[in-house]
Amino acid sequence: MTDDFSKDNLSSRAEEYLDCIVCKNLEMCVEVLQQCESLIPLADELKIVTRCIDAIASKTCAEQIASSFSRLEYSSSGRLHMSRQAKCDGDWWIEDISVLRIDMYQRVITAMKCRGVRPESIGASLVNYAEKELTKKSSLWNQSNQNKIDSNSTLHEKLVVETIVSLLPVEKLVVPINFLFGLLRSAVMLDCAISSRLDLERRIGSQLDLSTLDDILIPSFKHSGDTLFDVDTVHRLLVNFCQQEDSDDDLEDGSLFESDSPRSPSQTSLVKVSKLVDNYLAEIAPDANLKLSKFLVIAETLPAHARTVHDGLYRAIDIYLKVCFVLSYLLQDFVYNILQYYPIDIYLSL
Repeated sequence: MTDDFSKDNLSSRAEEYLDCIVCKNLEMCVEVLQQCESLIPLADELKIVTRCIDAIASKTCAEQIASSFSRLEYSSSGRLHMSRQAKCDGDWWIEDISVLRIDMYQRVITAMKCRGVRPESIGASLVNYAEKELTKKSSLWNQSNQNKIDSNSTLHEKLVVETIVSLLPVEKLVVPINFLFGLLRSAVMLDCAISSRLDLERRIGSQLDLSTLDDILIPSFKHSGDTLFDVDTVHRLLVNFCQQEDSDDDLEDGSLFESDSPRSPSQTSLVKVSKLVDNYLAEIAPDANLKLSKFLVIAETLPAHARTVHDGLYRAIDIYLKVCFVLSYLLQDFVYNILQYYPIDIYLSL
């Protein structure tokens, strides 16, 4: 196969085809990587995978640079600036690489990050890939097929979630916060690695003021007589948020500007989260399994100055107390009816 036996033999012709044809075209690189998925580790030993991945990373980076230059334009004042577009023209590759197996996809995204592809593009690709892989096998979320869940499918989805979390850019706001919550729900449901769940909780906690009530209403997947919603996870999100707020306050205290300016962004985010917490407490208050200690720990996590008004908190407390009183009344009525039929001496002798 080598040129030792004949000139222009199969080996040299394959190398030339790989360099001159395949590596010049992103779609062909993806096709070759798909074919190589069943040929690992041989394809790795022949450097075919590495060369295709490097070609994809280089091409996407070059496309983004060219796209950035094409978006430069002059404003009315004569200053050069970047025009805003809903989606960058250089991100056409997102759909192409989404067909790769998760291990190949991970290597491609890692190479792109090393080449300097924009975090926003990386984030968009991760969202697209996760949505395809995690909704393709819907048996895990289909209650009617609960007894038919394929363990291999579950392991695959678990691997996808953990890999996507490890590939998330460090920059904030590059992926929608509802996507992070979706990953967190999946990580809890699939019992993913603790490190993945803590990473997601830290990311969400740093931008919790952008979330909605639907986001933080995370169902409890323990199915052991616990609360309907995962209160412990929400508490950890609030702790992460407060720790982030503390670091922001430290930065503000060391700034050169006076504090006479209007309310700081940190205080604004605190107020938003306090309203979110009060609405959350009102939503979980009717849960008969919600212990007072868990209700209080959520209510008391935020600092005292986070709430400018306490109407929302009072409303949540009122709902919780009414539920407690109703349960207490029903329990007393139950005991009274039991004692009507059975002598109290029986219970005293137990």
